[in-house]
Amino acid sequence: MTTIAKLLAQKQRLLERLPEDPGPHERKEIERLLADAALNQLDE
Repeated sequence: MTTIAKLLAQKQRLLERLPEDPGPHERKEIERLLADAALNQLDE
């Protein structure tokens, strides 16, 4: 699987969690993970 495909799959899983109305702390964690995933992939 390419780096882009991995990143898109991870993003999709995180975005699917948002409509479940997570609490404020979980929402912030999801948003942080979305941002970190993109930055971490740049290193690879």
